[in-house]
Amino acid sequence: MNKPGPISARPLSVLVGGAINDVFRRQGFASRELVTRWAEIAGADIAAHAQPLKIQWLRPVEGQAQEPATLVLRVEGPMALEIQHASAVILDRVNRFFGWNAVGKLALRQAPLSRPAKRKPRPRLDEAAVAEEAKTLTAIEDEDLRKALARLGTAIKRK
Repeated sequence: MNKPGPISARPLSVLVGGAINDVFRRQGFASRELVTRWAEIAGADIAAHAQPLKIQWLRPVEGQAQEPATLVLRVEGPMALEIQHASAVILDRVNRFFGWNAVGKLALRQAPLSRPAKRKPRPRLDEAAVAEEAKTLTAIEDEDLRKALARLGTAIKRK
């Protein structure tokens, strides 16, 4: 009997991670966490109306300390003033995330936010139809599998 070879399947995040990191790096982000964890970093109330676009780093001048960067945020038009008033809070939260004074100021760009499309909730299945379908699956011994197949069969028949 042959032993199975090593599993060559890798998570999608590993395969795509390098390309995504390169895109973020071109926008000035050292890593993608500032963008992907923005709601945790800035807070849900700020993240609902602002998204990080890029970080602009100043070129270091020889013999001088590195100047803090500018975080460019995309902000919905009516909320720009609120975000501007909360800029000290945002800077504090971002710098706390980085662990050092990386960002010194904010620049706001008014534009609509890119939000993922909201999914419609799946319609509820009729429990009576699922139970009726489960009665036809007597050959299946596992109860959980029978219920899952009954739900699948009912959903297919409904379409």
